[in-house]
Amino acid sequence: MESIPQPDTVCLLRLSAIGDTCHVVPLLRTLQRAWPRTRFTWVIGRLEARLMGLLPEVEFITVDKRAGFGGLRALRRSLAGRRFDLLMHLQLSLRASLVSAAIPARRRLGFDRARARELQWLFTDERIAPRQREHVLDSFMGFAEACGVTERVLAWDLPLPQDALDYARALVPEGRRTLVISACSSHSLRNWLPDRYAAVAAHAVRRHGMQVILAGGPGPVERGMADAIRSACPEPLVDQVGKDTLPQMLALLARASALVAPDTGPAHMATMVGTPVLGLYAATNPARSGPYLSREWCIDAFPRAAAEYRRSTPERLPWATKIEQPGVMSLIGVEEVCNRLDALLASRP
Repeated sequence: MESIPQPDTVCLLRLSAIGDTCHVVPLLRTLQRAWPRTRFTWVIGRLEARLMGLLPEVEFITVDKRAGFGGLRALRRSLAGRRFDLLMHLQLSLRASLVSAAIPARRRLGFDRARARELQWLFTDERIAPRQREHVLDSFMGFAEACGVTERVLAWDLPLPQDALDYARALVPEGRRTLVISACSSHSLRNWLPDRYAAVAAHAVRRHGMQVILAGGPGPVERGMADAIRSACPEPLVDQVGKDTLPQMLALLARASALVAPDTGPAHMATMVGTPVLGLYAATNPARSGPYLSREWCIDAFPRAAAEYRRSTPERLPWATKIEQPGVMSLIGVEEVCNRLDALLASRP
């Protein structure tokens, strides 16, 4: 795609998930700086809009992903009479591509042919440059580069509402060293073991005098995990699972000293507010989907998983490979997580 003049209107299409929408924000910030007069619209999932809707100067149009073709008809009606100068199709799923077909646009930019899985290439007419083995955030930045915008803006800066700031301040007073544990991914086979989370929490309390807060969504898996961690931990924990909104969770992460989490949305939310993440990665590759600013603090057991479950190495596996097998997360030990936490805290007085 050739460099283009500043368009009047741009539509970003990325419906989900929370972590991936976090990766889109630096692309948006990059384009906003390069094209200050452009009006931006983001077509997004309803859950994700609860957080990304905090971004100013962006129009959000939500899609109910459970509504099927009814949701597509509603989107088409909401965009009747409009036509964007440019659509950036940022999601590799057939569902998202069907949504893209309901968005009128003069130019439709998608991934290069090799990466355009699930027939995405059929729904776009222009492609970004081919790249291999990139982090998801870097792959999104390829959309800016395809438009001739090469100066990256690695910024998120979501303004937080006062109720979220008050919620976080009540839990984490100034100067209180706090470890947040967000224990659950939406993919259960990416979750670590509750007794091991409990052991790390106890280490944080005893070795570093930290308070430990359990955070997460209101679902039964998150509730069961939190109960199991509390039962296994000999030290007191603050249980906030299911008690906050996404903006409140973001504000809490902003006041935390560190987050422990598997491959899940809060790992990328913490990145947005500059909080270091001890990411627990065995089922997925942190080089592709880890917390962008904290990869040095991640426990990378993906090579061990590749050897044990695929008789291979990460370098020989397809880049998007997931090794979501029962027991894979048990390859991560308590001692290595505690040692990484010690090193992280020692590096930040």
